[in-house]
Amino acid sequence: MYRQGDVLIIGVKQERVPACAPVPRDRRGRMVLARGEATGHAHVVGGPGLRLIADVDDPESMFIDVPTHGRVSHEEHGPISLPAGHYRVVRQREYIPGAFRPVAD
Repeated sequence: MYRQGDVLIIGVKQERVPACAPVPRDRRGRMVLARGEATGHAHVVGGPGLRLIADVDDPESMFIDVPTHGRVSHEEHGPISLPAGHYRVVRQREYIPGAFRPVAD
């Protein structure tokens, strides 16, 4: 399990990863796990052959497929190395009266 700010990355077995579509890269060509609304900074993942995928019916259900190794980076946090494996990405949420929402960075 890895944490970088408001992003939690949990190792999962391959069979726990649903059929998903690739997450489009941003304008700078990055694979973004989460973007800070206040700062504009982003939690970004990359690595050889790495795929960032999300459930089409639930974009909050995001997964990373890391064939050899990967790296999570952010402007305000130290980088995290990811060994080969499959991971689920969980965004920290906060309660507001009557609902939950992702934490604003």
